[in-house]
Amino acid sequence: MTPADKSRRDQARTDQVRQFTVQHDDDDIRLDRWFKRHLPQVGFATVSRWARTGQIRIDGKRAKVEDRVSAGQIVRVPPGGDNILATGPRRELTEEEIQRAEAMLITQDKAAIVLNKPPGLATQGGTGMKEHVDGLLDAFAGSGPRPRLVHRLDKDTSGVLLIARTPGSAAFFSKRFSGRSAKKVYWALIVGVPSVTEGIIEAPIAKQPGTGGEKMYVDPIQGQPARTRYRVIDRAGNRAAWVELQPFTGRTHQLRVHMAALGHPIVGDSKYGGPEAFLTGSISRKMHLHARRLIIDHPDGIPLDVTAELPEHFAASMEQLGFDQGLSDAMPDEGPPPPGKTMKKQAARAHAKQYRKERRGERRGRGADDAAKPARAPRKAGTRAPAAGGKARAEKSAPGKPPRARPAAGKPATGRPAPRKPSAPKPRPRP
Repeated sequence: MTPADKSRRDQARTDQVRQFTVQHDDDDIRLDRWFKRHLPQVGFATVSRWARTGQIRIDGKRAKVEDRVSAGQIVRVPPGGDNILATGPRRELTEEEIQRAEAMLITQDKAAIVLNKPPGLATQGGTGMKEHVDGLLDAFAGSGPRPRLVHRLDKDTSGVLLIARTPGSAAFFSKRFSGRSAKKVYWALIVGVPSVTEGIIEAPIAKQPGTGGEKMYVDPIQGQPARTRYRVIDRAGNRAAWVELQPFTGRTHQLRVHMAALGHPIVGDSKYGGPEAFLTGSISRKMHLHARRLIIDHPDGIPLDVTAELPEHFAASMEQLGFDQGLSDAMPDEGPPPPGKTMKKQAARAHAKQYRKERRGERRGRGADDAAKPARAPRKAGTRAPAAGGKARAEKSAPGKPPRARPAAGKPATGRPAPRKPSAPKPRPRP
């Protein structure tokens, strides 16, 4: 088919009304979100105009951009854009690239693909970056949508890398990573041995000025909160230590910055450790940081728990230093991390907000109760109207006699002058 024929075919496609069936992965998402997933070339303004003029229909009914679609519904799309659901850019992989992608595979199912990324391979492409994991994902696509990344590892960091197979699972896993419910455990070899063998590093991290954002540093004033739990598993004298790291936040280069700030840079990390980050002898000069294990919720309901084997240079260094991999299970179940200063402040603000909301509810309820109360009964005789801030008080009287009302100072009890009694007529003298 010539390029001209392809152009005419594509034009014919865009001149026809299309109908798409909502898949299970897109259940209960907004209509504009559905377009962003599957027809990203159609802008939000165009989608809004189509919806406003009634050109978009869901099961034959007019739809708004904020309406939510359900699995099995039929979405009618007017002419414009591509006729094929977007699955990301596709390219033909070479046999060598396919083998390289399959060599990284740990496990896969209908929602996830888990890889063991080797060191030196970037997760995603960039300036001058031709080889990366994202470019090899077409090897796992088949006839379905193109798999997509949901988190990243540094180029020189190896280990567990989770790939979402469908748009729905990508949204599911992304929420777990952003909500910090996913548990990640790293292994690292560090220079020297910390004096405290177990603890939590809490040091805010910011981009170092003048580096174009490629290097981070600890900035207590303007840095973003970053917390890391570390545990020394074994030591090789005072020369090096094998540590287990668990990040509670996901800042760029967090583990590398925190260990360097502790005074024990990761072996091979020249960016943050400088010349002191290398061990003498036959220890490899590559970085010794490995994403060992990942535990994350799965759309099927059973958590995904995967472990990645060490790369060759890391395993060789472990053996030379006399470390036994069996000493660590890669995830000590220590429960949730203790709250840091930032978390405490956030919790306090949330508590204050909830308290104010409850008080507003109390005030509204009090007003409704007052309106529902019956009218106050008239005062009984013998009681005095309450003074400001006081209560009515009954006057004391002798038993069997009605209480005597006390008039106000200088006024009769009735509030008006008492009538005078008529005097008896005087007898008139007789003549």
